[in-house]
Amino acid sequence: MKTESGRSLIEIIGVLAITAVMTAATIAMYNTIRKNQTHTIASAELREVAKNIKLLFDMRGDYTGVSVDWLVKAGALKNDKAPLGESWSIEPTSDASGFVINLRGLSHSNCDFLAVSAPSWASSIIVNGQENESSPICFSGNTNNITFIAQ
Repeated sequence: MKTESGRSLIEIIGVLAITAVMTAATIAMYNTIRKNQTHTIASAELREVAKNIKLLFDMRGDYTGVSVDWLVKAGALKNDKAPLGESWSIEPTSDASGFVINLRGLSHSNCDFLAVSAPSWASSIIVNGQENESSPICFSGNTNNITFIAQ
């Protein structure tokens, strides 16, 4: 009798299906890790910006003149690119006793992350025009705006 050595078509399809499932799970896990890392880096960058602003302006007693451009020229920022979202601005509060960091064009995920994990340096947070109280109101798409107020 002749014996056959080889794999059947069913076995090959089974191996391919298992490989496809494992690949899909790996890609999903990679995307989650990447998103978490982006959030962590942006949070650290915002904390560093707030620290630098306080170091540069606390001695003066007010925050008149603070802006992204001023911080870039002073060497406190490498460039004017926003840590998250499409654009950002930094400006003094209305009485110049503190500063405001505005992030515009945030995705729903980024908005949720920043609104829920409120930084310790911010005295208040405004999400899409409303004071962040119990649950943030983040929209789907890249239309979210967050304002951090530091006094």
